[in-house]
Amino acid sequence: MTDAPKPEAAPRFEDALKELEDVVARLEKGELSLEDSLRLYERGIGLARHCHAKLEEAEGKIELLMKDSRGDVALDAKGRPKTRPFEPNEAE
Repeated sequence: MTDAPKPEAAPRFEDALKELEDVVARLEKGELSLEDSLRLYERGIGLARHCHAKLEEAEGKIELLMKDSRGDVALDAKGRPKTRPFEPNEAE
């Protein structure tokens, strides 16, 4: 039986963002060949899409958590979504 290659795990948001920053910095220097620039640009687009998807996913989770018992977004007196300060210890 032949072992099929395992798909590469998606990078964490922070890792993808750091790599995207590195890609942008390298492209901005303008020292790469056209082929290398295109390859790096393609990688950057993939990383940007990955980061965007992760941010949308997080936004959806936040919206879900902010809903009241009827499923409506809980609003403050001014009609804005209710918020509270983030306490890092609560997430653990």
